[in-house]
Amino acid sequence: MSFLAIDVGNTRLKWALYEGWGRGAALLAHGAEFLENVDKLADETWANLPAPDRMLGCIVAGEAVKRRVEEQMEIWDVVPQWVVSTASEAGLQNGYDFPTRLGSDRWVAMIGARHRMLQRGDRSPLIVVMVGTAVTVEAIDADGRFLGGLILPGHGIMLRALESGTAGLHVPTGEVRLFPTNTSDALTSGGTYAIAGAVARMVDHLRSHCGQEPQCVMTGGAGWKMAPSMALSFELVDNLIFDGLLEIAAHRFGNEQP
Repeated sequence: MSFLAIDVGNTRLKWALYEGWGRGAALLAHGAEFLENVDKLADETWANLPAPDRMLGCIVAGEAVKRRVEEQMEIWDVVPQWVVSTASEAGLQNGYDFPTRLGSDRWVAMIGARHRMLQRGDRSPLIVVMVGTAVTVEAIDADGRFLGGLILPGHGIMLRALESGTAGLHVPTGEVRLFPTNTSDALTSGGTYAIAGAVARMVDHLRSHCGQEPQCVMTGGAGWKMAPSMALSFELVDNLIFDGLLEIAAHRFGNEQP
């Protein structure tokens, strides 16, 4: 029974087809498309894929994009199912003031990160960082309760904001330097250290709250850009949202597994 996982972000749609759902499911195929190319999936990228038996996805791009994705899935006899954040799921408790308003990508990534940690036999507090169009920094205590998180602009948004609001900053992206001596490097270094500082502050908050050293997991398309500038130890994971979707699917569909 194959399983299709879909992650629709603000810029790209990423998908993965697995042999089944749950921990250790074998990956059969995967890919990514920019959102402007979503309407080509059925005729091109997905045309020769075997039909999945189950599908589960998370989306932050809005209803119009979701409808376009579902139209592409009409080549298969599969019911689209999308994760919506709830008060609890797959062992994670949601401490948001209004749980359903938490972005589904944040929720799914936290579930994936916590279950990766639990598989290693660790029950530490956990920081989950996603670095993409926006950056999120989430705090989870050792009992699996999401305490809250930060949202800040990603590198691209920071640079565009400065270019639009400040004269003379229309410059190429630079390098991260300890002491930048040109405007390009100053912009790139400022954005990078702003993100690194936010992560470090949340680690301090969680350590103080729990009285225990947190683990830190980072994911997202721009996670590799941040890695050299992080002052604390962390695990960089490519497909944390897919890990979360597999875990949620195991809880929702587990009894249907052959």
